[in-house]
Amino acid sequence: MMTSKPSTGDVWRYPYLWKWQAKLGETGGRKQRPTVMAAVVPIRQKHTNLYLIPITSQEPEPDRDALELPATEIRRAGLSEFKRLWIIFDEHNLDILEQSFSFDPNAQVGTFSKAFVKVMAKRFMAAYQNAQGQSGVDRTE
Repeated sequence: MMTSKPSTGDVWRYPYLWKWQAKLGETGGRKQRPTVMAAVVPIRQKHTNLYLIPITSQEPEPDRDALELPATEIRRAGLSEFKRLWIIFDEHNLDILEQSFSFDPNAQVGTFSKAFVKVMAKRFMAAYQNAQGQSGVDRTE
């Protein structure tokens, strides 16, 4: 039974599978990491697509589409154990809430402010469209 249903802008611990790991044939994330719900899209009854994007403490390479989190958003999201964090927009994991073997309904950490969620969602949608939907790792199978 699900204790909490995710919303866009929520931060969850999730075994994120980086695209480079998937290319090596890995099927599961190596560790639980903070991720943010970039989009939560109900498709039909009992089917909700989750678009999760990674949050990392490692400064991304200059060619990555990333944004450093402001300190206030780090605190708001429940990630105060980190000094600096970045959201990576040029890749994501796609999962189905109701069928996921990876999503833990008890792993919500926090949420970003509504103003920051607007910035984040706009940036993710631009990256998603720029990559023509090919930036993700499909975790639905």
